[in-house]
Amino acid sequence: MTIRDVLGRHPLATRVLTPVALGMALLVVLTWALWSAPPRTVDTELTASTTDCHDMVTLSIAGRGDTPRPGTTKMLVDADGRELPAASADDYVSTWIDQASSAPLKAVAPGSYAAMYISYPADMSSYETSVSTGVANTESVIKAIRASCPDTKFAIVGYSEGADVARRVAMNVGHQDADTNGEYGIVDPANVVGVVILADAGRDAGQGPFPGAKNPFTNPDGFDVKYQNGKNPVPGQGALPDTGGSDFGALAGRIASFCSDGDLTCAAPQNISLLQLVVNVGRQLNVDALEREQLTVATGIDVATVLSRIALDAFADIRSQPDWMQSDETFLDVLLKVSDPSYTRPTTTPTTSPVAADPSAPSDVSAPAADDEDSITTEKMSPLAYLPQKLFKEIVGLIVTNQNTIPVIMSDPYQLTLARDIGHHFDYWRDADPATGRPLTSADYAAAWLTYLAKQAQSGKPVNSSAKPSAAELSAALDEVASSSAAASSAAPTSAPAAAPSTQPSTRPVAEPAQPVVTEAPAADSQAPAPGPGTDVAGTVATETPLPTETAAPQATTTAAVPTTTAAPTSTPATASTPRG
Repeated sequence: MTIRDVLGRHPLATRVLTPVALGMALLVVLTWALWSAPPRTVDTELTASTTDCHDMVTLSIAGRGDTPRPGTTKMLVDADGRELPAASADDYVSTWIDQASSAPLKAVAPGSYAAMYISYPADMSSYETSVSTGVANTESVIKAIRASCPDTKFAIVGYSEGADVARRVAMNVGHQDADTNGEYGIVDPANVVGVVILADAGRDAGQGPFPGAKNPFTNPDGFDVKYQNGKNPVPGQGALPDTGGSDFGALAGRIASFCSDGDLTCAAPQNISLLQLVVNVGRQLNVDALEREQLTVATGIDVATVLSRIALDAFADIRSQPDWMQSDETFLDVLLKVSDPSYTRPTTTPTTSPVAADPSAPSDVSAPAADDEDSITTEKMSPLAYLPQKLFKEIVGLIVTNQNTIPVIMSDPYQLTLARDIGHHFDYWRDADPATGRPLTSADYAAAWLTYLAKQAQSGKPVNSSAKPSAAELSAALDEVASSSAAASSAAPTSAPAAAPSTQPSTRPVAEPAQPVVTEAPAADSQAPAPGPGTDVAGTVATETPLPTETAAPQATTTAAVPTTTAAPTSTPATASTPRG
């Protein structure tokens, strides 16, 4: 059985939920399918340290499986020599993020700028745990660098699952309150100069690329280069709307959140409530185990436990509302509410206890007859009067809130989002279109912006959202992007496993996305080499079979502003010896 058969044709659906339901689970499962190169042996010398201060540091959080691992990658250490959950870009590279995060390296003086990659689980054994750990790890690295280098400026870049991490960190930083000494728990928001988010699952409906900026559809504050003409937002919203939002507090105007129309990670249509329910359920399942083992006793118990808990919570929630039958809330609304991983069960209020018998009460008061206790009182009967109206609301609500469910199913979520060469989850490296007023790809634009910010940090200039860069500054930033894009055109990941980019020094291993292969998935206890660093933060080997991965490559495109060469996608058939892609 091929990986394409396993997921593209949804056989799990018939064994877990329904063909429609698990097919829609691709909205959450497939959109984080990033895989990287096999683990590397750690060289313990020349480990990057927080004591090496830089004017600006970019912290990058890549997608599923694409993360440095303790024990296989040299990790950043603090002033006391203790390992931190990050690695220098000299020791770990994500092909997908490197184009943006490493662009400033050649544009500023040596040592002024550094790019780091955050280590976190980056898996789907528990999505919420993975993302929460990524947030905690990112913030801990910021604090450690800040402690050693209080003047360092920070940028954050995240893609796919890492985009969820980056957005949550940015929101935490932007909504901090200073203490009585003017200190911040994470970092002074003024020292976070830019955040780049690619394919954010928490994106607000209709959100522009630069939330909070004076020109939210064209450019971040202080960088007077248009990303695009016009003010038409990408339709739809993130697949996990409960986790996000567009309020970044003090960081408003310093956020670039790119989303491609058709990428169901960040542009899922509204009114797909049944699909959203499946997504909520999937976030509470061990998707890695389900994918690897399919339906076994262990995975079946996991599924049954989650579904049972959701059902019990739904009935408990309804029972806590005495007037629920009269309300407009449908049972599907309740399921969506209680299936949200952030749902908090209501505290139950004890009902009024019966009054103790009064000794002075008349003795001739007779107890209620047994048949009276068993009879249905008028009070108990009254909710049933609303049953016909409630059923009508249920039917109407089901139809209205699922107007786009069938179109999404018919569009084939896998094909639309992750298909070879055309999946919209890869548009960020090929979405330039000068004819429609978008001269740079999203990745090139991010690279130009970060390069400009790095030059500002090197010169010691504070963040000034009203400042406009000079023509010379913009030209220098764009020139760096042009040269980086031209070099990357021969090194971009293609639709088949590629060698490490020839433009990277040999000391910088590159994380390459693996590709689907027509081989049998390894057994659960297999130690076959994984397509990405296959351990969790603690170093435990992960043996899950990867999902179909990002197959389209970051490509340089010919634009009006950045003269580059267009890299034609290649398509080399994967062999049976290809690591589990």
